[in-house]
Amino acid sequence: MAIKSLNKRQSALAKSEKQLQILSNGIFQNGELPTFKAKISETNQFPLQAKKLEILQINLGYMCNQVCAHCHVDAGPDRKEIMTRDTMQQCLEVIKTTGAHTLDLTGGAPEMNPDFRWFVEEAAKAGIKDFIVRSNLTIIRANKKYHDLPDFFKKHQVHVVSSMPHWTRGKTDKQRGDGVFDQSIKALQELNAVGYGIPNSDLKLDLVYNPSGAFLPGDQAAMEKDFKKALKEDFDIDFHQLFAITNLPIARFLDYLIASENYEDYMYALVEAYNPAAVKNVMCTNTLSISWDGYLYDCDFNQMLELPINSKVKHISEYNEALLEGRNIAISQHCYGCTAGAGSSCQGVVA
Repeated sequence: MAIKSLNKRQSALAKSEKQLQILSNGIFQNGELPTFKAKISETNQFPLQAKKLEILQINLGYMCNQVCAHCHVDAGPDRKEIMTRDTMQQCLEVIKTTGAHTLDLTGGAPEMNPDFRWFVEEAAKAGIKDFIVRSNLTIIRANKKYHDLPDFFKKHQVHVVSSMPHWTRGKTDKQRGDGVFDQSIKALQELNAVGYGIPNSDLKLDLVYNPSGAFLPGDQAAMEKDFKKALKEDFDIDFHQLFAITNLPIARFLDYLIASENYEDYMYALVEAYNPAAVKNVMCTNTLSISWDGYLYDCDFNQMLELPINSKVKHISEYNEALLEGRNIAISQHCYGCTAGAGSSCQGVVA
């Protein structure tokens, strides 16, 4: 599947301004559908406000060995944005003092950052309760220099959260590229071999499911049972939890929706599935997203849309947790993706 990033294709949608323009106009501008602000105002939940910080999510760069059809980061081999060691050092100073209990490293493929291992080693010393690395799995098999990642993760008690669209080759490769399924299976078996994902093991291995088309994910608990049964029977693979995440209408998934003429139908589906109970626990209320260049955002999705944080504190170098707490969260229509059905976050359902 020869997909290039929007950035490489010089697509208009590579620009966040164009994405936000689409999300603000058309069916939302003419009143066919209520804006997210109007919707949450109906239940007196506007403005959305940040609560106590629990999760510090750091994007180490947009470089990736895959170019997945649904990627909201528009990541790929051609993306050169990468976090420098100087910015990592600023992040480490915050990690040492933050009240957050979870550190969540993401990308792109975070492992491709040349200072990834140094950063993990230094961050592990801070004693964060849950230290997550979001891996696309295939990076473990991509090059000899990555083959020992399972042992490296084990050494530092990293919680591995891995992308796995389906337990079948066809659906996985359709979304993530030819050969991805087989490489992902090998990587999961290697993680199992060092103790990851085994029942009662402290080495946590979770999988992430994203729908492969213009539809919402099914019941997370039911899908977890199906995934566990199929992967165990077919490949003798164990894992702990499955997180079902709704695809948000931004970047390459927005491009797919428009190209397949599914954009309006998908937005209708999101709005119709809106669940006010999910609003209380959306990840932007307890998470802070740090971009590869050190700027702060309410969440990973806002980072990709370059929606600035509503705070005097804009950059990790001027970090002040007290000033960040209670801020009003920047929103747009993509936020419907996190409040549809049982809700969606980087940790799965929220309601």
